[in-house]
Amino acid sequence: MLEHIEGLPDGLIGVRATGKITGQDYDEVLEPLLAHARRTGQRVRLLYHVAPAFESFAPGAAWADMQVGLRYFWLFERCAVVTDKAWLRRATHALFPCPLKVFHDAEWNAAIGWLSAPADPKNFNYQLLEDREVLVVEPHGKLTAESFDVLAATIDPWLASGRGLHGMVVHAREFPGWESIGSFLRHVHFVREHHRKIPRVALCVDGALAKLAPPLVEIFVAAEIRHFEYSQLDQAIDWAALSRVPPA
Repeated sequence: MLEHIEGLPDGLIGVRATGKITGQDYDEVLEPLLAHARRTGQRVRLLYHVAPAFESFAPGAAWADMQVGLRYFWLFERCAVVTDKAWLRRATHALFPCPLKVFHDAEWNAAIGWLSAPADPKNFNYQLLEDREVLVVEPHGKLTAESFDVLAATIDPWLASGRGLHGMVVHAREFPGWESIGSFLRHVHFVREHHRKIPRVALCVDGALAKLAPPLVEIFVAAEIRHFEYSQLDQAIDWAALSRVPPA
């Protein structure tokens, strides 16, 4: 069975797996918790405890798990799996759309502490130039899912207040790539949600790939894209700050 874990710190959702898990467990326990989070605008930090009394997944449970996950894919912010089951601890989670860590049962408090901690994207800096209405992003390593969570947390309140963004500047020695497939998917989601709200994007990045990017990217997004050399940060900011009415 799957049961809701009560008494967790605010902002966390917890479920515990014991015995045999069925598809009905996901429909009756996990999905209502995720549906409530979506209705209230809450991002999901999930504690999934696979208890020692867990036995197996019934036929159809994995399918139900995948269906629920796909319906609420973009809500997930972090996931901590707490278990001493060796086969689960060895499982890979490359497709998971958010940071995920596995803890032993004895590390319960550490799991809760990690879930509750504020987002801290690695190798990633950003600055909102409020007077120019330009966001400058400087990745110094592979992009993570939390990189885009932090960006959205900065941009969305600014846009919701009625203020706009003229543009965004990506400033890097070379394109860093993504930490995982989940990070790439979160990047795709970020672009989908914001590409009509940011009229100009300046790629201030060295390398052949960066020079090829503008004509390719403009096929998929509404923003005007322009390439600059890494050393041309000031020119890139000046261009991105020019007002342009975004497409309807």
